[in-house]
Amino acid sequence: MAEPTGASYERAREALGPAGTVLDVGSGAGAACLPLARYATTVTAVDTDADMLALLAERAAAAGLDLRTVRGRWPDVAAQVGPADVVACHHVVYNVPDLGPFLTALTSRARRRVVVELTAVHPLTSLNPLWLQFHGLQRPDGPTAADLMAILAEAGVRAGHTEWSRPAEADYAGFAELVDVTRRRLCLPADRASEVEAALLDLGSQRERPGDLGSSGRDVVTIWWEGTA
Repeated sequence: MAEPTGASYERAREALGPAGTVLDVGSGAGAACLPLARYATTVTAVDTDADMLALLAERAAAAGLDLRTVRGRWPDVAAQVGPADVVACHHVVYNVPDLGPFLTALTSRARRRVVVELTAVHPLTSLNPLWLQFHGLQRPDGPTAADLMAILAEAGVRAGHTEWSRPAEADYAGFAELVDVTRRRLCLPADRASEVEAALLDLGSQRERPGDLGSSGRDVVTIWWEGTA
């Protein structure tokens, strides 16, 4: 297995010296917490998706990682979770309707550090040209990672941040799958697929390497701050 990389991993790893406990909020299948396995004494994973938690449990067992899972929405289930040395939360905050209580709960559960990762801009803003083309709708350019930094500053939280880029990957098995997913995101019927295909090609999508337009490229921001637990 390749050595984990990226600013989010580095900020979490340096806070796990000495080794300590990890809380992964919105864990999915473990992209944030599994790379930290060798530095974590135990991991608690919170997610709303039971299937993702089950997959994470399998992967954790294979890695020899002591894992506890909590199914539910943060911060609704925060009372079920004890403090951890590091709290990780990757690619979740754009889906949070009320960020204040969400961020407060992250901070109150972290002894050493909170590490949040998100794309520089909302993942679906790259679809804005297509919303305008097909529906005549001008969609907003935000929210952005800068908005989150401003919210933290207003709350009196002194946070560090690093902007970086993930290597591009092929997100789909084929170009036809990308066309179908994009068409459904745009709420278009199946008979408009050929138009969506042409529009994607005009925007620079490649048939040979169909990247997810709805993931807005690979520009990522890692934000971290001290916990209060």
